[in-house]
Amino acid sequence: MKATRGISMLAAMTALALAAGQAGAQATPAKQATATSAKKETTAQLKGEAKVTEKAARATALAQGPGGKVSKHELEREGGKLVYSYDIATKGKTGIDEVQVDAVTGTVVSNKHETPAMEKTEAAASAKAHHKASKKAKTEKTEKKG
Repeated sequence: MKATRGISMLAAMTALALAAGQAGAQATPAKQATATSAKKETTAQLKGEAKVTEKAARATALAQGPGGKVSKHELEREGGKLVYSYDIATKGKTGIDEVQVDAVTGTVVSNKHETPAMEKTEAAASAKAHHKASKKAKTEKTEKKG
C-alpha cells in the first residue's frame, strides 16, 4: 500500500513538474511579444488589435470639438494603450486639439489643446525619436552582417 501511495505521489509530482514546464514554455512567447512590442509595430498589427473602427473613433473625436476638421490622424500605442490620435483644427482657433480615442473601448482618453509652438516642439521631438530609431536599426543590421 505504501509503495502504491509513493508511486501515486511521484506521478503527481511529475505531472506538476510537466505542467510547470509547459506554463514556462507558454510564458516565453508572451515575453517575446512584450519585447517585440518595444520595437516598431506595424499598422496591420495595431489594426488587428483595435476593436473600434477608425470611422467610429473619428466621430467620437470630432464630437469633442464641434466644427473642427481632422488635419492628421494615426493609430498608435501611447502609454501602453492602443489609441487613435487625431489632430483637429477648428476655424478661428489657433493650434490644434489633439484628441485620443481608445481603440479598444472607444472612449476618449485625452483631449488637449496644442498651440503652434507646442506642435512645433512635438514635431521636432518626434523627428528626433524617428532618427534615433532609424540609426539604431541601421546599427543592428550592420552588427548582424558582421
